[in-house]
Amino acid sequence: MHILFLTQILPYPPASGPKVKTWHVLRYLSECGHKITLASFVRPEELPYIEDVKKVCFAVHAVPVRRSRVSDLYYFLRSQLTGRPFLVERDDLAEMRSLVNQIVSSEAVDVIHADQLTMTQFAFPLPVSDGKKPVLVFDAHNAVWMITERMKQNAAFYMKLPLGLETKRIKKYEGRIVRDFDATLAVAEPDRLLLLDALHQINPNKHVQIPVIPIAVDTRQIQPVPRAGNSLNILTMGTLYYPPNADGIRWFIQQVFPLIREKLPQVKLTIIGKHPPKDFQKLAADETSGIVTTGFVPDLDPYFAESAVSVVPVRAGGGMRVRILEMFARAAPVVTTTVGIEGIDASFGEDVLVADYPEDFARSVINLLQDKELQQKLAINGRRLVESKYDWQVVLGELDKVYQRSAGTRKL
Repeated sequence: MHILFLTQILPYPPASGPKVKTWHVLRYLSECGHKITLASFVRPEELPYIEDVKKVCFAVHAVPVRRSRVSDLYYFLRSQLTGRPFLVERDDLAEMRSLVNQIVSSEAVDVIHADQLTMTQFAFPLPVSDGKKPVLVFDAHNAVWMITERMKQNAAFYMKLPLGLETKRIKKYEGRIVRDFDATLAVAEPDRLLLLDALHQINPNKHVQIPVIPIAVDTRQIQPVPRAGNSLNILTMGTLYYPPNADGIRWFIQQVFPLIREKLPQVKLTIIGKHPPKDFQKLAADETSGIVTTGFVPDLDPYFAESAVSVVPVRAGGGMRVRILEMFARAAPVVTTTVGIEGIDASFGEDVLVADYPEDFARSVINLLQDKELQQKLAINGRRLVESKYDWQVVLGELDKVYQRSAGTRKL
């Protein structure tokens, strides 16, 4: 099949959750022999990686994009007038729409694979080549409306109204996409149910099947990392300019980490991730804080080797936390929240420790730091789990079946 694959970000290097997911999907489709034309928004710092993406694609088309607070404010105001979600308005660039139309009108495209919600808008309206309409596949990394709903619950009072309005807009938009696309993919059962909820809000009588295809990692590439025997270092990581990630780590710094230091004054927290917020950097500048920020690092293994425990403190979000899968793959003991472990079929207390309140989270981390046998049990079980259920070659076999079913059942 000829697949036109639309991405919001260039999926290389696979150093963040969305990129990891998309990169392995592209690898799999390429190994299956499909012809992939990639159309992606590309930021200036991503330009050098286009050649890497070409290794798995027939063609790569880049649409340059820049973000700024001024432009975001413009798109936010415009969304108030159009009633469309802010994220959709922000990404609705004429260059991408023109590129997609040009490709579809000049080439025989069998499938348009829209990776993440904002890329779905470029599937409508489309010219038709030789009377054949492409199959439309919506690859939902998460149910976005629940992310803003959870952000609203934890937000300051003055942000609750705008986040509530945005949640309503996103839910309605997601429901329409699920209704109008030939296939929708979810990464976890909770997201499947949330996407169906969005659909049924606008069309209660519409019934669709949404297959669950989990996010995958490469367990041959990511190997277990031996940890220092007497370490009291805690590691966390994430895309720090993504608000739910920064919110969770900020919660941990402010409400959990001080409780841990009361019991274990020598403990240290290392925060890995691109563009750490200014308050994180300010704390790290204080040598007495016990906090270190690294920014982006090309090789995570040395930091895992120096750490005893990894934490993923998530209060808002959707989909799956790829960083937990990567921690499991490195045989790192993990403490997270109920939201953090959503979508991952892990056994609490056997594969991972789960806590949602500051005192409980701190107690779990302290116990794990002091119990080497528990560390080893979680490390072994987490690695076994990700090998058996979340390796990319295990998970992605269902994707080709979705393509074939959609192509065989839709009305052209």
